[in-house]
Amino acid sequence: MKDLHNILTEITQLTNKIETNYPELYRSLDENPLTLPVSESPHMDKKVMAEYLEGLKQLLGHYVEEEKIKKQ
Repeated sequence: MKDLHNILTEITQLTNKIETNYPELYRSLDENPLTLPVSESPHMDKKVMAEYLEGLKQLLGHYVEEEKIKKQ
C-alpha cells in the first residue's frame, strides 16, 4: 500500500494535470462535494487522503468521458 508521502505526491501531480489540461474542471474543485470535508475539523490520515485521491481520479475520469460524448 502507498505511504502518505506517495499519496500526497500523486494528489499534487493529478491536481496540476487538471489545472493545466482541464482548467474549467479545476475551477470547480473548490465547489465539488467530493473535495469538501464533511466535518469542520476533519482528521487527515492516509486513508482519508487515499479516498480523496480516488475521488479526484473518478471526477477526472467522468469529466473526460462526458467531454468525449459531447464531441460525438
